[in-house]
Amino acid sequence: MANLDDNNTFKRISNTYRLVIMNDDTYDEVVAFRLSRTSVYIGFSVSFIFLVGLTIALIAFTPLKYYIPGYGTKESQTVLQLLKIRTDSLEQTLHYKEQYLEGIKKVLSEGNAKQLDTIPLKLPESILSND
Repeated sequence: MANLDDNNTFKRISNTYRLVIMNDDTYDEVVAFRLSRTSVYIGFSVSFIFLVGLTIALIAFTPLKYYIPGYGTKESQTVLQLLKIRTDSLEQTLHYKEQYLEGIKKVLSEGNAKQLDTIPLKLPESILSND
């Protein structure tokens, strides 16, 4: 692999080149530019940043943003939030009703099985005695 000299690399970056646009019929120079690699790099970088900024501004400040998937109006977002809350409460209510029906099925299917549905309470003696 060739070892690049730092001075040689710096010279290559700073060398100036001439870009000439000529008329093919008369060979007259229409436009001539003096360019270096650094100026070309800076020019492309500035134009890229400008185009990205223009695209972002175009999307952010025009109705084009409504064509982006997942983006909607403020009203549709609030309606969607309310629908999510309502759906969540309906799912919770359905879960409670399923638990209730499972309990009823369990009671009806067991028939004669004696299962107490009480919890023994430990009361202090002062309440139990009638003084």
